[in-house]
Amino acid sequence: MDANVRVMRRPKRGNETLSAPLDEREKEAMIASATAKLEELFDVLSIDHRNDHNTCGTPHRVATMYVEELLEGRFAAPPRITEFENILGYDDLIVTGPIDLRSTCAHHLMPIVGQAYIGIVPSKEGRIIGLSKYDRIVSYFAARLQIQEELVRQIGDYINDVTQPMGLGIRISAVHMCKTHRGVRASHRSRMVSTAYYGTMLTDPSLKQRFMQECIGLERGIDL
Repeated sequence: MDANVRVMRRPKRGNETLSAPLDEREKEAMIASATAKLEELFDVLSIDHRNDHNTCGTPHRVATMYVEELLEGRFAAPPRITEFENILGYDDLIVTGPIDLRSTCAHHLMPIVGQAYIGIVPSKEGRIIGLSKYDRIVSYFAARLQIQEELVRQIGDYINDVTQPMGLGIRISAVHMCKTHRGVRASHRSRMVSTAYYGTMLTDPSLKQRFMQECIGLERGIDL
């Protein structure tokens, strides 16, 4: 498929997944097109990418990085979910974290680095997914241009839709380098915290408090 045709079929929002994953040929075409545009940008900025040994090949490296790493989640299928039967009908709170989170700010293309915490109250009649899959889900939705308020919802909506738990909580705590490396140049201790709640986690204050206490304990490395 022609790369220009593919562009017209993409979602308008930069943090949405394509309707179909890119194949290898389409990835190569995208990297080549992005490389050419980055070379133009370097020319505009008077950066010699042809003769300077430091920047020779940089446009291609950056284009490859965006397509295959930083925005990989947009161009790939969602992670496969391994499910297990909830044979004993476990329906108490499970909390996992901290899950390392690396994303890219949609406003300034700067890194977002932090941790995610996920709390699940499984349904007795439902199924439980493999623990490592939560890490893969976080990485999948983080690997695209993001704002944290939408990232926490995308992670939560996906887990809620796929697993249908009785309750679900998502917490993200992250440093935004668009704030620490430009503008106000805030301290790296300055973080943004966002949450999303579903089901009993939304309606039961005591359950929500338990989740938050567990998050704090995991963040501090303390078993509460």
